[in-house]
Amino acid sequence: MENVEEEKRSLNFIEQIVEEDLKDGYSANELKFRFPPEPNGYLHIGHAKAFCLNFGLGDRYNASVNLRFDDTNPSKEEQEYVDAIKHDLSWMGMKWEAECYSSDYFQQLYDWAVLLIEKGKAYVDSQSSEDMATQKGTPTKPGVNGPFRDRGVAENLDLFNKMKQGEFKEGEHILRAKIDMTHVNMLMRDPIMYRVMHKSHHRTGDDWCIYPMYDWTHGESDYLEGISHSLCSLEFKPHRELYDWFLDQIHEESKLRPKQREFSRLNLNYTVMSKRKLMQLVEENIVNGWDDPRMPTISGLRRRGYTPASIRKFIDTVGVSKRDQMIDVVLLESCIRTDLNKSTNRIMAVLDPIKLVITNYSEGETEIVMADNNPEDENAGQREMIFSRELYIERNDFLEECPRKVFKLGIGKEVRLKHGYIINGEEVIKDVDGNIVEVRCTYDPKSKSGSGSEESKRKVKGTLHWVSASHNVTAQVNVYDRLFTIENPDGDKEVDFKEFINNDSLTVMSNCKIELELKAAKPQERYQFQRLGYFCVDNDSTSENLIFNRTATLKDFWAKKK
Repeated sequence: MENVEEEKRSLNFIEQIVEEDLKDGYSANELKFRFPPEPNGYLHIGHAKAFCLNFGLGDRYNASVNLRFDDTNPSKEEQEYVDAIKHDLSWMGMKWEAECYSSDYFQQLYDWAVLLIEKGKAYVDSQSSEDMATQKGTPTKPGVNGPFRDRGVAENLDLFNKMKQGEFKEGEHILRAKIDMTHVNMLMRDPIMYRVMHKSHHRTGDDWCIYPMYDWTHGESDYLEGISHSLCSLEFKPHRELYDWFLDQIHEESKLRPKQREFSRLNLNYTVMSKRKLMQLVEENIVNGWDDPRMPTISGLRRRGYTPASIRKFIDTVGVSKRDQMIDVVLLESCIRTDLNKSTNRIMAVLDPIKLVITNYSEGETEIVMADNNPEDENAGQREMIFSRELYIERNDFLEECPRKVFKLGIGKEVRLKHGYIINGEEVIKDVDGNIVEVRCTYDPKSKSGSGSEESKRKVKGTLHWVSASHNVTAQVNVYDRLFTIENPDGDKEVDFKEFINNDSLTVMSNCKIELELKAAKPQERYQFQRLGYFCVDNDSTSENLIFNRTATLKDFWAKKK
């Protein structure tokens, strides 16, 4: 009994609605959900909340889920976006019962529009857009009836047919529902149902010269597909009244009527979630495409190295609520760290290399040291690394005059080379400008890690990663920072959000030295570069031109930076 009560308490409010409907007479067999993206851009992390909710409900109640593309605006929609959305959903592990398109229902929607005209509940308006805006009123001022509102049924049918046949220019006529121009909800003041658009549709070609508006299409598409619960983000709450009014006009009592309910959208700080604004970033070449790893798109997160499991964990942690909230991107990064910490092998990589020469190590000699692949995974095993006289270490791991409490290599200061020996800084070689180009040191031959000697157990404060100077592969590493410099770039509507672009959001490091183990690394493989963070092989990487993207730091670097 306690477990049942705990399960009830854990239900989100959408699940509670479904449970109440089942108690009130809904059959479990009637439950059906859908994810309805518009194919006018790529999916982003905000959409993940919606599709995880809908597909999650399908899994919970063993109900089918449709993928429906609400493709009613051919001026913005492309097949590229349809393909990208399907790819992202498949990668995330979502499985849909049917692939549907609102364009599949264009004829039925048209026939229903004719029916509304015949009932005197729709009319063709020939006003200019400016006149219609004035006539519609404001939130505090009721609208007034327009001059064409009382056109006769025959004239409206004739004009609507001519609109369909392409006899009018864009903007010359529209079809409006006849509801109430004084309604307190402005969406109910004779909303537009159809507009003339001489645009080729990505699926129907040039078959249509009129296209239905979203509000007219959405609920009717749900109805045609037998959707039980139409789940939308909060901005559609004022639309619910119109959603129901349209259904009232065509619903048959014997058929299931969809129920619209709203949940909060997901807002992430240091980014934007508007597809229109993301499109601007792409079209103005501020980022390198929709899958740029700085973008909040699913394809961008995938290219950066995020996993489906980490994204689902993030969505689960955020939860489903009735109130909009700004989520800290730190939570998303925490989810990917937790996932990758368990699943990725540890690798040595030096991003800003400086040569280290061990002067008392024999020239030309090499030896094998053993390194754990992943201490978090007992089945990960070990790998061999080549140790030699000349190595590379990180430039910032050496200070010529190193303070006692700073655990780096310095002149007269000891550190341990991970999996290797304890070394002591002796001298530096500088170029004509005074820049250090080489560090020279000595090593303790008895201090090799894992050798069992007393010297190998000696503790020194500081352990450095390294790669052999003669046994490594050169790679490019892309290091990412926040795309925007402020938490809410959308916060000030008077300022262009692009004013807050972080010009240092991408740092390209082109001479990185990576452990030879990664010479054959394939795109989308993920690794932990020891002491540096988690990295993913880029989509454009090849064996001749290795490219890695930093997925996340090992710790919450940003909190310290702020």
